[in-house]
Amino acid sequence: MEIKKIRGNIGRIFATSLLLLAASSVFYWNLVRLGYAVPIPYILDVFCLNNCPADDLNILHTQFAPDNLLNYDKPLIQILGEPDKLDKNRISLLVEKSKYRLTVYDSKKPVKSYPVVFGGNPTGDKLKAGDLRTPEGIFSIKDMYPHESWSKFLWLDYPTKQSWRKHIKAKQDGTIRWGDSVGSEIGIHGVPPNSDNIIKSRSNWILGCVSLENKDVEELYQFVEKGTEVEIIR
Repeated sequence: MEIKKIRGNIGRIFATSLLLLAASSVFYWNLVRLGYAVPIPYILDVFCLNNCPADDLNILHTQFAPDNLLNYDKPLIQILGEPDKLDKNRISLLVEKSKYRLTVYDSKKPVKSYPVVFGGNPTGDKLKAGDLRTPEGIFSIKDMYPHESWSKFLWLDYPTKQSWRKHIKAKQDGTIRWGDSVGSEIGIHGVPPNSDNIIKSRSNWILGCVSLENKDVEELYQFVEKGTEVEIIR
């Protein structure tokens, strides 16, 4: 009887431990999803336990000097050919916030640019949710789909490890509060129907994304894919 009692107690302790572990895992996952906790695979790199890289040395694209739009009046299909026959691994994007410009690169050579606008507070890098800033750094498209309000949505993988490092440092410096979230759901998308004037007038109307005219994001959508690299600079 005593052995059965001990086994019963061990079983209850084991079951309770599993329930606590499951509950804590769900709680942690929700914190990650809401931007309050660093994802476990990122921890070593975010807290520089794995030789922190020099973020400011990461540069993908060479900028072309003028402030004008390159080949904006020329269809991208005329420049790159049919999107179904294109090796989309060659394509990458550069977003220049100070020039209100998104440029398509083919094998790191600029081929066409589009006018864009940003978050309501366009100056400076994004450090937290709600600061109305568009993040800077190197990202990739993690998903892409039609959007019911903004034509198309190219969802970026913000926050990256680099984004988390900047967010944590801002908390350490006292720039933002320890209770602030890093934010999420940053992407490239269009505008509400019949609202292209928002782009033409450079009205920074969104929370932190990059916005194009609908005809432009619809064209761009055909030439990118999941994994396409996107560099955003000031």
